[in-house]
Amino acid sequence: MLAPAESDVGKSVANHAYSYYPGCSLHATAAEYDVSARLVCQRVGIDLRELKDWVCCGASAAHSTDHLLSLALPAHTLKQAEEKGLPLAVPCALCFSRLKFTLHELENKDTLDLVSRAVGKELSTAVTVKPMLQVLADESVPLPIVKPLNGLKVACYYGCLLVRPPEVAGFDDAENPQTMDRLMERLGAEAIDWGLKTACCGAGVAFARFDIVLRLSHRLISLAERSGADCIAVACPMCHANLDMYQKDMTAKYGQKTQLPVLYFTQLMGLALGFSHKELLLNKHLTDPLPMLRDKKLI
Repeated sequence: MLAPAESDVGKSVANHAYSYYPGCSLHATAAEYDVSARLVCQRVGIDLRELKDWVCCGASAAHSTDHLLSLALPAHTLKQAEEKGLPLAVPCALCFSRLKFTLHELENKDTLDLVSRAVGKELSTAVTVKPMLQVLADESVPLPIVKPLNGLKVACYYGCLLVRPPEVAGFDDAENPQTMDRLMERLGAEAIDWGLKTACCGAGVAFARFDIVLRLSHRLISLAERSGADCIAVACPMCHANLDMYQKDMTAKYGQKTQLPVLYFTQLMGLALGFSHKELLLNKHLTDPLPMLRDKKLI
């Protein structure tokens, strides 16, 4: 694929506008995701308008402790997005799941009335919620590629919540999703074929049952490595934390040295679109991706 002329890079071609819900993680431990998502959206002409008064969606504890609270928290954010009159872009798979579950439950009138009273506003289900992956992978969004990801083999990892349950998420195939795979191919990378792209990484139980998180995450890392991946691409801060943070623990427990970079899909997009590894905060990961990216001549 030919790179666009220098003067064309960064022009707002698509001019799509979305309300933006970063969620708690992207303002803290997953700042790399937030920064890279904003840079990429700006480059491809997507106007993100962060909601001014968003609150935590309740993931991952509210739905297991107080059902009404687990609906009221996302409903507050959904009401803001509805008032803006724009579809809502959500980077975090956990946040996306809680927002979609709430919309699904609000289709019941009794639930709608109950949650409306709790929030103190008249709610509806008249807002479209999309994961950031769906927003950026839309083929109507042009990709002004400067540096194709040639030679990079990517294991696309969707996790549990981005595509499940299908009647709630309404995004891609629940067993064999392809949205991220197609996006990586458009960027010049090779999306490898592997069998755990929607398997659980252990999610938020690391403090209560670290052994479970370590076992499930090690299973994912090991298969990705055996399948020939140079890195794993994710769209969820929790998945990223489990897969990136505990690789030294995996090596200590299982006796197999693990050093597989785990990157947000927006960081890989950013590289292809011409941003530097410093702009994309690629130096912030615990499993260092820079040696691999240098070997591939991508930085």
